[in-house]
Amino acid sequence: MRDSAKRDAVKITLLALGCLVVIAWFIGQGLTVDNYQFFLSLRFPKVLAIILAAIAIASSSLVFQTITNNRILTPSILGFDNLYVLIQVLFVVVLGSAHAWITSPMVNFILSCSVMIGFSLLLFYFYFKRLGRNIFTLILIGIICSSLFSSVTDFLTMLIDPNEFTNVQDAMFASFNNINEELVYLSTLPLALCLAGFMFYSRQLDVLWLGTDNATSLGVDPIRITRWIMVLVTVMVSIATALVGPLLFLGLIVVSLTRELFSSYRHRTLILASSLLAVLLLITGQWFVENVLTFQTTISVLINLVGGSYFLFLLMRNRIN
Repeated sequence: MRDSAKRDAVKITLLALGCLVVIAWFIGQGLTVDNYQFFLSLRFPKVLAIILAAIAIASSSLVFQTITNNRILTPSILGFDNLYVLIQVLFVVVLGSAHAWITSPMVNFILSCSVMIGFSLLLFYFYFKRLGRNIFTLILIGIICSSLFSSVTDFLTMLIDPNEFTNVQDAMFASFNNINEELVYLSTLPLALCLAGFMFYSRQLDVLWLGTDNATSLGVDPIRITRWIMVLVTVMVSIATALVGPLLFLGLIVVSLTRELFSSYRHRTLILASSLLAVLLLITGQWFVENVLTFQTTISVLINLVGGSYFLFLLMRNRIN
């Protein structure tokens, strides 16, 4: 057990060093005495946004898999991504692309987060009040809502003027190219508080991973933990989605790789490891998009390509096993 903990500690140290190296390289490339102030003002908020989004998606996906006791589910199955895109489309259809709710990043961010969080909390309230037992029923409701949001979005995009559709198209894919500095700093505190909440419940999550019956016999209340974790997951995913856009398969990739690389069952270790791995992959991917692909695509396209293939691989492997 001690040898395994030491190996995990070494791996976390290597991941942390790798993150520092790629962050330093991403920020420092091409800097000179004459241009460093300009480039730092652009790159630092971008890197901070990548770090916040990576930690939010990785940690929320990890704990979501714990409360569902399923290693191929992520919070995106509840429809946050499709709801965010639907919100942006509705703003354009109802108000027009020139309205302040769309042109002002701060107003759009606050409204998008409020709608996503409000809808999710309302759904959780009625679900746990009436049923509150089987989490998979809630997941099924989320899948149905996600499909509904997607269908309504597709219908409304057919009605939008082509010139206004370009304003909506940017919201359909995650991008770190036009990050608003104020939004990044505004998101830091609530995401940090949610992460602290995950750490606070980490020991109970360790027990919950054994199953609801075993957790109950060991003194853990699965229903109570599930409620609070779902609230924290909702806040983290909503803020991350409104900040950078939908990142559908990122959580699946990093959490699955983390469980392959680390033998620990402790959520403190796994949350830290998955967050570092997500930061490493996202910054490396963004560098690849900017310097190799020369902005011909976005990071979300690469994530969906790799994540979709990896998801199919996991399904086939579980089926064979």
